[in-house]
This record gives sequence, structure tokens and C-alpha cells, in this order.
Amino acid sequence: MLVLVAPGQGAQTPGFLTPWLELPGAADRVAAWSDAIGLDLVHYGTQADADAIRDTAVAQPLLVAAGLLSAAALGDIAPDAVAGHSVGEITAAAFAGVLNDTAALTLVRKRGLAMAEAAAVTETGMSALLGGDPEVSIAHLEKLGLTPANVNGAGQIVAAGTMEQLAALAEDKPEGVRKVVALKVAGAFHTLHMAPAVEKLAEAAKALSPADPKVAYVSNKDGRSVTSGAEVVERLVGQVANPVRWDLCMETFKELGVTALVEVCPGGTLTGLAKRALPGVRTLALKTPDDLGAARELIAEHANA
Repeated sequence: MLVLVAPGQGAQTPGFLTPWLELPGAADRVAAWSDAIGLDLVHYGTQADADAIRDTAVAQPLLVAAGLLSAAALGDIAPDAVAGHSVGEITAAAFAGVLNDTAALTLVRKRGLAMAEAAAVTETGMSALLGGDPEVSIAHLEKLGLTPANVNGAGQIVAAGTMEQLAALAEDKPEGVRKVVALKVAGAFHTLHMAPAVEKLAEAAKALSPADPKVAYVSNKDGRSVTSGAEVVERLVGQVANPVRWDLCMETFKELGVTALVEVCPGGTLTGLAKRALPGVRTLALKTPDDLGAARELIAEHANA
């Protein structure tokens, strides 16, 4: 049984889209998407530096475009389940047939702009906690006024809040935490700081005509499989200001009997978590087109099995 997953913000690196644009028809496809959303995805995916693609309004559409492009390069595949981390949930919604590619990119463009605007109100950020007991860490974060914005499983929690709160965390780590790592994101995503973005995204969602998922769609909100397209979109809107429960998504993968996990470009983060939290599950990350052959073999062996 195969699950196809899409990474979230922070997975992007300068030039990561370059080899994918060499595939037949890829450059034209991305150029058309760029025109549709008013953002030069080709430039940002090939020539822009790390600071430019860190911009929330750029990073989010770029990640969704990369996920859609790399999944399409796999050919006509039918995963048993799909999921995405944070903005990757929009990519997953397209995989499930809830949104078409253009609708997904239009929505994520508006999401990125709204979240960037919300992030500009107060200087905020996010930091990953490595190791430690989740209950102890979450209690410590709440004491510091921070939000456990991503509960990722495999011993990783991401804290979000003001830069002052994050500085206090760096000086006062929860018991058992080995390291606190500042993330390359431009705001406290999935917290109350994003409330203004929820309103704008809700308005944008009114223009969508979602279809029900064709495969199991596993939601960040609670790890539950959602069967209604309207509910998927409702959750996409609310999730902007709510914690990502990737730990619960992986628990659902276990319950579904997943035997293989493929992470679309720019893959690596979610496969790393799966290797620690889902022993026995085969994993593969799409980083460049060189990974496509192995991915197709894994899919052929595990999809619908």
C-alpha cells in the first residue's frame, strides 16, 4: 500500500527546479502556471537565491508547483493515500483530485501572499526541537508563550512565536531536548499570528469547486482521512492558524497498512521522519529526475497492494 506525500515550507533550495525543467514539456507547463498566478516560477526555481525563495509568497507556490511537476513525471500512478505537510496539503489535494493543478496553484498563491502579510505584522519565526519527550516539550513551550506549531513525530516538534520567545527557548531548552534549530521560514505559521490569513483564504476558497477525494486524503488537523472535497478545502483554510499534526498522519498511515512512502520534490524531510517513525515502510524521496526510475519500481510493487 502506497502513500504519496508532499513536503512543506523550508524544503526548497536554490536551483532545485532546474533539472526537472529539462524533462519533456516541463518548462512549458511551469511557464503556463507562472502566467496563471502572476509569479515567475521558472526564475525562482532556477536562478533565485536562498533569501528570495524564503519569501513565503514565493516559497509556497514554488513548492506546490515542484510537487505537481515531479508527480506528473512519475506517469499515471494511483496511490492508495495522499498527504502533505502544511502547504504540501494543497499539493496533496491536487493529487487526490480535489483541486485541479491551476486551482491548487491559484489557491496557494493567495495563501502565500496572505501569510506573508500576516507575518509582517510582528517579527516571528519557528524553531525545531530535536529529541526530548513531547509532553514535556509542549508544556515548556506553553510556559514560554510559544505554540507547538508542528508536532512531527519521530522526536521532532517545531515551536513558533515571536523572535524574543524563540530566543528565550534557545537559552532555556526543554529537558531532554538535544538541540534547538532555527528554521528558514518567515513567520510563525500555524499559530494565532496567522489569523488574518485565514480570513483572506476563506474568501479565496469561495471561488473553488472542489471534488471529493479519489483516494484517502489524510489531514494535518487530526490525521483523519477526509472523504468530502468541501471539508478538505475547509481544513486547508483553517490549518493556516492551527498546528500541523504530522505525527497523527503517520499513525493513520500505520492503520491504513501503508508499506511504501514516496515524497515528491523537493523530497527528504518527510522520508526522514518516516524512516524513524514507520519502521519497515519503504521510503523514497524525489530530489532530481534521477530518482524517477526507482520511484516507479517502488510504486509498481506497492500501490494498490
